[in-house]
Amino acid sequence: MASTASSTPATRNRLLAALPSDSLTRLWPQLTPVELELRQVLHRPEEPVGTAYFPENGWCSALAPLEDGDSAEVGLMGREGMSALPVILAAEFDDLEVIVQAQGSALSISADALRQAMAEDPALRTLLLRYALLHHGQVVRTGACNGRHHIEQRLARWLLMAHDRSEGDTFPMTHEFLGMMLGVRRAGITTAAGVLQKAGFISYRAGRMTITDRPGLESIACECYGIVRRATDRLLGRAAGTRAEYWR
Repeated sequence: MASTASSTPATRNRLLAALPSDSLTRLWPQLTPVELELRQVLHRPEEPVGTAYFPENGWCSALAPLEDGDSAEVGLMGREGMSALPVILAAEFDDLEVIVQAQGSALSISADALRQAMAEDPALRTLLLRYALLHHGQVVRTGACNGRHHIEQRLARWLLMAHDRSEGDTFPMTHEFLGMMLGVRRAGITTAAGVLQKAGFISYRAGRMTITDRPGLESIACECYGIVRRATDRLLGRAAGTRAEYWR
């Protein structure tokens, strides 16, 4: 994490890395490395957002809480993005909850410091506003996907998004949590996961999911995954090579 006055700071967060070097250098002293713990709540509904997080590994979910106590995932953010969209959009809070879904690390900055930095740096402001639009597109696409596509397609899409943001091919996951992410009953997730496992695309046991055939998983996923992935490429650029090289 250390840098010298003559070099650009290095970060694994792709959004920050997409900044011009002088913008990142100015912002760097205000960024603090933090650890993100599993199920840690980063932002609560209708409470002021005090801190923004730029994940360097792991990922977070934006959840829409419902009156019956359940929640539905409406967005996913990892090292390609950030939390605290209300700060970018000149708001104090929104009605969503943001929780850590896969533990990792991040660079944090106070909401006030980020607002000030955006006001002083047009390049930072432009990039973060474009990211807000990108994330909005993911949310909209998720709503359309959940309303129109079969559960196996939706599950494949979500697993590909999680795989993109994971450190490897295996990550913790339960059917109960997947049901909350996709807004379906646990029995439906069990059936859909069984279909993908029988096809050899995934392996699931003891609360851990392994992607065993990514091309196969991509073949069954709906078009929503590719649309969001290409939009991310347009904003942040795409490195040549494997998925691991692209996301890491």
